[in-house]
Amino acid sequence: MLDQTDLKILELLLSNSRMQWQEIGEQVHLTGQAVKNRIDRMEKLGVIEGYTIKLDLQKLGIDVTAFITVYMKTTDHNAFHDFLKANTIVDEAHRVSGEGCYLLKVHTSNQEELVELLDRILKYGNYKVNLSITQIK
Repeated sequence: MLDQTDLKILELLLSNSRMQWQEIGEQVHLTGQAVKNRIDRMEKLGVIEGYTIKLDLQKLGIDVTAFITVYMKTTDHNAFHDFLKANTIVDEAHRVSGEGCYLLKVHTSNQEELVELLDRILKYGNYKVNLSITQIK
């Protein structure tokens, strides 16, 4: 399905999704057109689902990153799923094995906004919060 060249192209696109095909081609020893053909194929296969940008959240005034482990009160999680989908400050939500039922990654402008979210989570279950001090990667 994918070879080493495809994987290298994906790695380059992950670092900069706006990188030109010619520039990618120079690094993987292909023409720009050959790179385009490979990217088109990976899009058709569903390997590449879309393209995005990387934001400097602090420059946008979003200073708090928190990881929240949620312990559900009930086995019916549909309302909680709707709650998560409607909340823009919840960046990622994962159903997990091990400790807790869900692991959420959230970004908020300040502690007060985080507390408001935590208060709303209490409707669905209890939680444990870990605040990010420094992002390594």
